[in-house]
Amino acid sequence: MKVHEYQGRQLLQEAGIPVPPGIVVESIDHAQSAYKQIADEAGGSLVVVKAQVFAGGRGKAGFVKLVNSAKEAEDAARFMFTNRMVSPQTGADGLEVKKLLFAAGVDIAKEYYLAITTDRSTRKNVLIASSEGGVEIEQVAHDNPDAILKEQIDPLLGLQGHQARRLAFQLGFTGKQINQAAKIMSALAKLYEDKDCSLAEINPLIVTPPNDAHPDGQVLAIDAKFNFDDNALFRQKQISAMFDASEENPLEMRAKKVDLNYIQLDGNIGCLVNGAGLAMATMDIIKHAGGEPANFLDVGGGASEEAVTEAFRIILEDKAVKGVLVNIFGGIMRCDIIAQAVANAAKEVGFKVPLVVRLEGTNVEAGKKILQDAKSSLPTMQAADDLADAAKKVCAAVG
Repeated sequence: MKVHEYQGRQLLQEAGIPVPPGIVVESIDHAQSAYKQIADEAGGSLVVVKAQVFAGGRGKAGFVKLVNSAKEAEDAARFMFTNRMVSPQTGADGLEVKKLLFAAGVDIAKEYYLAITTDRSTRKNVLIASSEGGVEIEQVAHDNPDAILKEQIDPLLGLQGHQARRLAFQLGFTGKQINQAAKIMSALAKLYEDKDCSLAEINPLIVTPPNDAHPDGQVLAIDAKFNFDDNALFRQKQISAMFDASEENPLEMRAKKVDLNYIQLDGNIGCLVNGAGLAMATMDIIKHAGGEPANFLDVGGGASEEAVTEAFRIILEDKAVKGVLVNIFGGIMRCDIIAQAVANAAKEVGFKVPLVVRLEGTNVEAGKKILQDAKSSLPTMQAADDLADAAKKVCAAVG
């Protein structure tokens, strides 16, 4: 599960990590008052306006703007609310902007990158840091991998103070900045564990220029990105309440309601498979046969006939789908249940695109008989002998 930047900043503040003041705006009418509130609170005229969407590349797309007056703030809000944000991460259609973050602008002397995630090779959480903040960490890893520092976190002891201080020193923090940065690292590590995160990222973590209040500069977090483990949300009521369904794919949300594992992709061949591994193999063999999968869909072993019928509705509502491949290896999920769901979908939804079905395993003969009996309502259906045959047939059918 993802949350918006403004929600991530809230979590950072609650963890004791210093963040410039900010406020969320949901309409153009509130832009000027929000600007004035932030400017008064921060004691300066510079305010940054950021679109709150689940995609990167906002700055280059024009959806992060620095403003110095209430009028400029209103103009920025009008642009963002009346245009869809298009970036390399959104696709050509872009994303609708429904919320904006107005945050106090700050002078920046230096930017850093700080994040915590799980290192699956060591089965430990790892603190990742770089003195090259403010840019995509993937780009830093590609251009200058030596600039990325890592510190393994002991699963029992947590991030130790000496680890955080050493890393702060290696990053180039000096004077009182070292303890400020180390405290932020420790707080982020605790937040990561307490909230069942799968990613906690601050980019950039910044140091302000020296001033009378902070002679060594102040270390601040001015952007936040969090992902959470879906399997732990049952015990994370605060995090669950932050879920924004409007930012999610509507077909994926429908699938989640009936406990189906569905992810929409960019291809034109819909897939319905039982088992995540078999679903991945099915997508691979479709690619091998020259096709492009339109989705990942694992109905699992315990899906009901109604849930599988809903799975077909979801697949067929994707306008890009030009053909459907059903690949079932019956174990816990019986072939006759899938076959009956195919027959139901034919009656309720109708298959106007080619359908290729490969059944094998538990109750396979009963499943084939159901499909044979429903042949009159399944004029586009072809049976396949094995997975390779199924992939070739569906790819040929969609051209």
